[in-house]
Amino acid sequence: MRRMRPPGSPEGEVSIVSVQPVVVFTDGGAKGNPGPGGWGVVIVTPEGQVIESGGGGAPVTNNQMELTGAIRALTLLQGTPGPLAIYTDSTYVINGITKWIWGWRRRGWRTAEGGDVLNRELWEQLASLVDVRGKGDITWHYVRGHTGIPGNERVDEIATAFGLSQAVDLYSGPLSGYPRPILDLPDDTTVPARKAGSTFGQPKRAAYSYLSVVDGVPARHTTWSECEHRVKGRSGARHKKAMSAADEAAILRGWHFEPGDV
Repeated sequence: MRRMRPPGSPEGEVSIVSVQPVVVFTDGGAKGNPGPGGWGVVIVTPEGQVIESGGGGAPVTNNQMELTGAIRALTLLQGTPGPLAIYTDSTYVINGITKWIWGWRRRGWRTAEGGDVLNRELWEQLASLVDVRGKGDITWHYVRGHTGIPGNERVDEIATAFGLSQAVDLYSGPLSGYPRPILDLPDDTTVPARKAGSTFGQPKRAAYSYLSVVDGVPARHTTWSECEHRVKGRSGARHKKAMSAADEAAILRGWHFEPGDV
């Protein structure tokens, strides 16, 4: 972990950044996904000021709150010139705003698979705020959540408090009076590679059901582990994942059964 030199500290005390960016931490989450949720922001200016902000809503999803945190941070900084270094534990936000959004726009806000882009209104708000600042003015950094990074831990606390409608004191004042080493920043902020099989630009869809046929008898399962337990080691067994009721019916009919048979 590296520590950025606080404004006004003696040269040589720690490494010096030639042009200090505004450091921003954002986070968001929801209990229940969807359910009550909150977002949190901590901003540290090169002049040595710290501003905390947060809010919440319901029903919302984790991704909606992650996006809202980034949107609110950029909204607060609309009149502040200079580069921004934004730290978030959301690969969804980073990949979306730096990679996926170009294809979404080109396809009229459709995914590569032809579906509607989820949270389009929020993505459009975020993109508009990013575009106003200009290319290269924002650097997005990935931080792994709950690993002791002071800024990430604090925005998580703020988001959680608002999501649970709990009281939280938001700080606004000099960095010298801030009770956390907020400028202790992670060395590695590389975004993890996307897992194989995940849908481009969309959260991975949950299965509607799992179907199996063993000894000519069909069955329906709510989890893959149940399905796997039934078919494992059984000669001639068949199994398949269904993504909707219609998909389930089509699979069963393809196996010469009717939906009422399971």
